[in-house]
Amino acid sequence: MIILTKTYLKFRPRIIVLTCILIFSWVGLSLRLFHIMIIDSEMYREKGFQQGQTKEVLPYVRGNIFDRNNISLTQNIIHYSLAVHPSKFKDKNELALIISESTGRSEEYYLNKLESKANFVYLERNLRRKNVEKVLTEEIPGLIIERQTRRSYPHSKIASQIIGYTNIDDAGLSGIEKQLDRKLQGTDGWVVKQMDGRGRANPKNSFPVRQPLDGANVQLTIDLGYQSILQEELYRSVKNTRALGGIGILMNPQTGAILAMGSVPDFNPNDPGSFPLEYHKNRAVTDQFEPGSTFKIIAATAALATKTVNVYDEIHCENGQFTIAGKTITDHEKYGLLTFTQIIAQSSNVGTIKIAQKLGQNTLYRFARNYGFGSPTGLDFPGETQGILRQPAEWSEISLAELAIGYEVGVTALQLASAYSAIANGGFLMKPYIINQIQSAAGKIESDYKPEVIRKVSNPDVMNTLKDMLVQVVESGTGVEAAIKGWSVAGKTGTAHKYINDSYSKSRFISNFAGFFPADDPQIVGIFILDEPQYGLHWGGTSAAPLFKRVMERIINMDDSIRYHNLDKNKNQPDLILAGAIIENRNSAPILSTSFAVEEPYTDGYARVPELRGMSIRKAKNVLVNSGLRARFSGSGRVVWQSPKPGTKCLPGSICTMGLQ
Repeated sequence: MIILTKTYLKFRPRIIVLTCILIFSWVGLSLRLFHIMIIDSEMYREKGFQQGQTKEVLPYVRGNIFDRNNISLTQNIIHYSLAVHPSKFKDKNELALIISESTGRSEEYYLNKLESKANFVYLERNLRRKNVEKVLTEEIPGLIIERQTRRSYPHSKIASQIIGYTNIDDAGLSGIEKQLDRKLQGTDGWVVKQMDGRGRANPKNSFPVRQPLDGANVQLTIDLGYQSILQEELYRSVKNTRALGGIGILMNPQTGAILAMGSVPDFNPNDPGSFPLEYHKNRAVTDQFEPGSTFKIIAATAALATKTVNVYDEIHCENGQFTIAGKTITDHEKYGLLTFTQIIAQSSNVGTIKIAQKLGQNTLYRFARNYGFGSPTGLDFPGETQGILRQPAEWSEISLAELAIGYEVGVTALQLASAYSAIANGGFLMKPYIINQIQSAAGKIESDYKPEVIRKVSNPDVMNTLKDMLVQVVESGTGVEAAIKGWSVAGKTGTAHKYINDSYSKSRFISNFAGFFPADDPQIVGIFILDEPQYGLHWGGTSAAPLFKRVMERIINMDDSIRYHNLDKNKNQPDLILAGAIIENRNSAPILSTSFAVEEPYTDGYARVPELRGMSIRKAKNVLVNSGLRARFSGSGRVVWQSPKPGTKCLPGSICTMGLQ
């Protein structure tokens, strides 16, 4: 006992310290356990729940853009990437075999990657679905599959300035891609997956899933065929005239729908970084220019509407020279006495200025505003310029004369197209539109765009008279190079000196032509502009007018819905009905009908010769057969003339001769 007591006394301090440590440790652990299990229990329960599952994003697919015939202008290429955490994956041989069978690469290639010491390794990137079909069906635990999309533009440069492009994050940067970015974008979904102790996801579980909502699809009014022709011919004209660039628009004058629009040089949206930013913008909307003589429709309309000048009134054109406020204005020819119609047909500056002087500043300005110049058209497209049209209070002594012949005013190609559409449709300024409808991924129409009238410019009688004047421009005036055999074409040429370094250049010009056809029942308005064509080819009648002709002839040959209409002018039936702000066709049928009428034989035993001009030979033959007549033709292409003329009574079986070109 004494020995034990002495030993105890000797080690008692240590025993007390050790006992205290054990007691305090137990108390501390108990308190910590109490804190974890009682006080912070909810937080740790949530952490454990989060560690036991993962929330994966299911990306949406961006909506596509289509032309008016539902031809896709964009595509979303879906691709897959395969990845693993090598240290967390055991069945490496089996995985290498499965992927090898799908992609065609050797097993050794994937085994080398799977043996990597890296924490994360991509086995394959950017594979198409056909290459990962087997992998997707196997649902291999631990294999990470990333599904991504990449925007693609299958038609390369065609309509690139209209469509625009997206960045690497699939956000729109220009064109319709930018304008309707919110509509084209969708909403990502997600799926919750259970994780095991090694951090591997178990795909087979009943955890929540929210499917992604894909973006809406957009249908444009653009016709891909028209757009291709427009851009090809613009390039051709720019090359032949050595111009800096070209701009073109095709519009349906009855509705304001844009059928084609663009400028050259342009760019490839699949590789936008390889082209200057200047090529990315659609100059038909963003750039303004002084139009020259195509602006003479303002003075002509005002004179007819106010009855200031009659079409048969004669005006002396001063042998081609006229001095105003110390500045001499000249004509391209030395004209003497010309009628109002001849002044427009021959594009006399002197005659137009004299007409404008009779009108006065306020009247000329009012009609320019009524046509929409000096204000944006309202097109749902980014970057539109409103142009320049100064108020009369800001005009100088010579401004009236300059404005009458298309100077001291800035217009866009789109504004010019809208103005000539108003002439073509009988006097209504239409709001241009390029979006036909927006449809959700589920097929529900979210937005359906309708033709809309901005204002009435003048009455149909005035516009019909002006149409006849513009027909004379093409038949016998400065626009003869725009004439199309077998078709009635109305139009106006324009040539303007470019304003450079505070003065008008004597060697640099803007050449343009504005026209529509058929003049009796206009179906397409075309505006064409060439920037600085080679001197000698700088006249609107020698460069832009032939461009109009080539484009329209190709469209006629391509599209059977474009046909010549022989209208009964005695019918007092307006082409357009103004009701509120909506414009409708009188028969509610499409403007460009794809059906052809078949003439019925007379009840008296005679057959009536149908209208054949503009048809292909195959269609013309079918129409003649259905009318009880026989066909004889010469040439190839489209019917440009026929004999007997349409409406002639013939005995059944008679021959109708056609000339094709």
